[in-house]
Amino acid sequence: MPTIQQLIRKGRKKITKKDKTPALSEVFSSIKRRRKEFSSPFKRGVILAVKTMTPKKPNSALRKVARVRLSNGREVTVYIPGEGHNLAEHAIILVRGGRVKDLVGVRYTIVRGVYDAAGVEGRKKGRSLYGTRKGGVVAAPAAGAVGGAREVAREAPAGKESQ
Repeated sequence: MPTIQQLIRKGRKKITKKDKTPALSEVFSSIKRRRKEFSSPFKRGVILAVKTMTPKKPNSALRKVARVRLSNGREVTVYIPGEGHNLAEHAIILVRGGRVKDLVGVRYTIVRGVYDAAGVEGRKKGRSLYGTRKGGVVAAPAAGAVGGAREVAREAPAGKESQ
């Protein structure tokens, strides 16, 4: 235990918390070509490779993961949740924080049902986490559409026809 004189001389050190999702806590300015500290809950990214990983010791499976380049230039490994997916190289996805306990080095998760990632088909419970609409129906993202599953085609109002 320190004496009062030692506390006056040195003081107490502040304990710094380690960031659990460092890739989400920076932005990249393409104009200034500089990284800046700024946290965000989600980041857009482009898939570089889709692969499977084996989990840590007591578990056994082939978990689906993807290597992604985020909009700030960082490359991270993200987990693809749910059963089955439509993701391939060059697909645009939304990434959130959230590690997978039995996959080493996987700290991020893909948000299903946004951009090119379709929701989980036939899902009845916990649908909001898997981008599934009521009744287990999945709105497949349009090919090459930036809005993906969330983008809705606009139609002319009923009764008024264009000439």
